[in-house]
Amino acid sequence: KAAYPSSVLMNAIPAKVAGVPELIMVVPTPHGETNPLVLAAAYLAGVDRAFAIGGAQAVAALAYGTETIPAVAKIVGPGNIYVATAKKLVFGQVGIDMIAGPSEILVICDGKTDPDWIAMDLFSQAEHDEDAQSILISPDQNYLEAVSQSINKLLPTMERADIIRTSLTNRGALIKVDDLMQAAEVANMIAPEHLELSVEDPEALSQHIKHAGAIFMGRYTAEALGDYCAGPNHVLPTSSTARFSSPLGVYDFQKRSSLINCSARGASVLGQTASILARGESLTAHARSAEYRIIPD
Repeated sequence: KAAYPSSVLMNAIPAKVAGVPELIMVVPTPHGETNPLVLAAAYLAGVDRAFAIGGAQAVAALAYGTETIPAVAKIVGPGNIYVATAKKLVFGQVGIDMIAGPSEILVICDGKTDPDWIAMDLFSQAEHDEDAQSILISPDQNYLEAVSQSINKLLPTMERADIIRTSLTNRGALIKVDDLMQAAEVANMIAPEHLELSVEDPEALSQHIKHAGAIFMGRYTAEALGDYCAGPNHVLPTSSTARFSSPLGVYDFQKRSSLINCSARGASVLGQTASILARGESLTAHARSAEYRIIPD
């Protein structure tokens, strides 16, 4: 439904910083058309090779390789439900970043932010696609009604009004809570991709947030800034996976190996422990391998 040069930057730059030796991009070209902004972003971010292919077939090509597309070690980046499902299926053959679902925004507001601002913040995710999720939580019922009025007022002015309307109808919500603490509890249950704390003291409220992909602090910090230029990555866990996942970063393109180095004396000491545990598990080859290195008294 759209081209995202910003996503090229968000995926490619951390990989380059991490030292990935070759970065390969696949990009669909609907009706044979390439998006110049996407290609420009790829060039600036240091993408080494680009292939005009998209969808689940692109994921398969990257995972297994073809005559023209080399197999890779890890696949990252957003896509539709077919791309997400394909990434899930090839995991194990290659690494992946996450199974990203539709975009999400959850706003907690104390009722003092301009309702038009919040309505547009909800639109900013709803316009991605019909399955996007936009939720506002507030202890102020009058404020929720004011935002609803702003939604009705502003929606006809939007270029992607049909998509926004469907998204808000199917997956949007205005939730009344008793207080901001209850709002935080609800937010933690939802574990949203994007969480705006549009309140007087966002630092205090943030101490009660356990699960969110990215947290936008205060009335002036619109989620849209994080999508493009605030600094942190906009590739974030969705569908409540923020309970156990983190934003994409340099660390996603790094791995670790354990290093073990024993002296003769160290091997002798550790061998006695290893022998006891190995024999307790009836793994005698393990035990004898360690015992061979025990220095006799």
